[in-house]
Amino acid sequence: MAETPQRPAGPPVPRGTAFLLAQVGARAAERFAERVGELGVRPADVGLLRLIGTRAGLSQRDLAETLGVVPSRVVALVDRLDGLGLVERHRSARDRRHHELRLSARGEELLGRVGTVAAAHEDALLEPLTPEQRETLGRLLGALAAAEGLTPGVHPGYRGGGGRE
Repeated sequence: MAETPQRPAGPPVPRGTAFLLAQVGARAAERFAERVGELGVRPADVGLLRLIGTRAGLSQRDLAETLGVVPSRVVALVDRLDGLGLVERHRSARDRRHHELRLSARGEELLGRVGTVAAAHEDALLEPLTPEQRETLGRLLGALAAAEGLTPGVHPGYRGGGGRE
């Protein structure tokens, strides 16, 4: 008769953590979309505005590379922001074949408002946790994101169509 392997002593290994991450992530994304929707933008717009706002003069080609999408996808995404009066395209002084992106005054103002909404969103989401738990959760999620090779500050949803419509 074969022996049954013994379980190591200690608390049981939790199962379902990946599901919980997906469940909480989906809910957080849903609530964020609702909150920024009140400002007239989508989460995908917010991500682009943040990237353009922190890297003024970023070319559309560089933006495509950062997002991991084909340049034609970026053109469509930037066209939307341009149509909303949030970004401006300028011919590059270094290479006239490229456009550099900058936030318009309206885009800068909106990005400031989004920052306030995002901070309130994070506070509401993490409200049940102590400051120490929040810090630990942030470190752990950062380690998981790094292990997955995710680009810091870039939502992987752009590869799948640009985020929530």
